[in-house]
Amino acid sequence: MWWLIAAVGLGIPLVLTAMPEFGMFAVGAVAAAAVAALGGGLTAQVIVFVVVSTALVLVVRPVARRMQMQRPEHRSGVDALTGRQAVVLERVDGSGGRIKLAGEIWSARALDASASYEPGDQVDVVEIDGATAVVM
Repeated sequence: MWWLIAAVGLGIPLVLTAMPEFGMFAVGAVAAAAVAALGGGLTAQVIVFVVVSTALVLVVRPVARRMQMQRPEHRSGVDALTGRQAVVLERVDGSGGRIKLAGEIWSARALDASASYEPGDQVDVVEIDGATAVVM
């Protein structure tokens, strides 16, 4: 019974702090409670708790860290607009113009000041500078 109380006690910081190590120790406590229910002595219970908890920390933690590092980058806001294509609505040159980007009308200017794009042309957004899309 004490092992189950310990498992619940270790589960509380898991929920409050989101530290998975507490969950691994809670699983170790549940395993020790199972040994106690099967009639194992205190020494066997402690050994099972230590072995299970340590094994989980040594195995699960590196796997979780590796998966976290491999997560794809999620761009949002204006960062997500960089690299997208837009349609020129009003002539775009080094001094300005208008494009339709992601369903919205944006002020735009050409990356190369000597370049110009006519209405209907497809352009690529290189960066967002304030409220102006820089295109090429």
